[in-house]
Amino acid sequence: MRIIKRTTLAAYGRRFPKAASGLDTWSRLTLAAEWQSLVETRRTFPHADQVKVKSGKSVTVFNVCGNDFRLVTAIHYDRQKVFILDFLTHAEYSRDFWKRRL
Repeated sequence: MRIIKRTTLAAYGRRFPKAASGLDTWSRLTLAAEWQSLVETRRTFPHADQVKVKSGKSVTVFNVCGNDFRLVTAIHYDRQKVFILDFLTHAEYSRDFWKRRL
């Protein structure tokens, strides 16, 4: 898979140093993957979830650092691309405000 934009992940790692190694692990595993569906994504990341947002589209959310952070992505399986949309603490994610922005 190709990650759009890896620099955004690095910025999140600088903003949340506790999450930096988890984001690095996520990035390495994702770059090596060739997922074709959510089922295949869950073979790598069992807790990945698809969530509908205000636009009506579905995003894929990954847990990072256990249950501390959430990485929100849009996966285009047909193009083998993962777009980084947001990175939230567990508390921010739970409030659901992020769904209205996407």
